[in-house]
Amino acid sequence: MAEVERPQGSFCIDRWEATLSWRRPNLPPTPWPGNRAVDGREAELFAESASGRMPQGYISGDQAERACANAGKRLCEIDEWTRACRGPRGRAYPYGEERRAGVCNDRFKTLDAHPVERLYDRLKPKDMARLRMWEPFFMNDPRLHELSQTVERTGSRNGCVTETGVYDLVGNLHEWVADPAGTFVGGFFMDTRQNGEGCGYRTTAHRRNYHDYSTGFRCCADVQRSAAAAPIDTATSPSITP
Repeated sequence: MAEVERPQGSFCIDRWEATLSWRRPNLPPTPWPGNRAVDGREAELFAESASGRMPQGYISGDQAERACANAGKRLCEIDEWTRACRGPRGRAYPYGEERRAGVCNDRFKTLDAHPVERLYDRLKPKDMARLRMWEPFFMNDPRLHELSQTVERTGSRNGCVTETGVYDLVGNLHEWVADPAGTFVGGFFMDTRQNGEGCGYRTTAHRRNYHDYSTGFRCCADVQRSAAAAPIDTATSPSITP
């Protein structure tokens, strides 16, 4: 985790978007596929954060909160997430003030090659009107993440990182935050501009029990140090274990 400062006190945030592992009695934990919904398995799945893994989509805000709690963490407050994204200089994007093509996993041409449309056109489902592809049952099809130009492994974009070493806060997947009414932030691989610019992106159109191929998350935690611990220089040690 990376430590981030704010006036209320420092906190820790996962450096990479969350993946899940499945914990069962008498068995070692095993990775949970990032394009598989977690409905009915919430008690058995816990969040992890690591580079080079496919992040978990298809997850609701309630399920994300449970996965963080199962890992001894919590969903980030919206202010925590935003401060981590903007960095100490309050930038519009993790990497600077101006949006640049190819830095994060966000389509620069907003609506080209949309995976929902591409999957529908490939399957050509019988007796299904085209507009129905935007309904949750179709937008939770796991094959959406198997298409090209969609979700990428965590940390794949070396430039999409904050000054404190936090990756993919903009683009790749939406990220749920701790808003009981339901908010996800940061945009996803198709869009980081339509509902706000970069670190200011907000979607409030869905309740916390909603999920689809675009919804992901990461966890936060309070900083925990022993009384005798020396201060940590976050400039040289961005990864902090709470």
